[in-house]
Amino acid sequence: MKKTINIESKIENVSLIEKLVDDFSEENEIDSDMYGKILIATIEAVNNSIIHGNKENRNKNVYLKMQKEENEIKVYVKDEGEGFDYENIPDPTKPENLENIHGRGIYLMNHLADEVNFFNNGAVVQMIFNVS
Repeated sequence: MKKTINIESKIENVSLIEKLVDDFSEENEIDSDMYGKILIATIEAVNNSIIHGNKENRNKNVYLKMQKEENEIKVYVKDEGEGFDYENIPDPTKPENLENIHGRGIYLMNHLADEVNFFNNGAVVQMIFNVS
């Protein structure tokens, strides 16, 4: 089972992502705890792609693919930006970063997904969720 969507880099398009995750979760009978993890992590990845990757340029798109393989759900989010240094992300839980309005998305993704991988210099993120 696979679902894909391409959206313009507009924050209001996040509702289309929510609908896709809802439909995918229902079709694959994902339990509510796992659904919540997938939804939040996917929204964070898409927001990062829109805001940081594509700099909210409506001429650039964000691509999302979700697929279920045996006991895993894989989510891929790709933007048309130049990527970023994903090896050096500030820890948002450190006191000096607590008031930063950005920097929590990747932290959340890492804590919600069982595995997070970056490709294409960070312009593509893969999140893997283990399901039974």
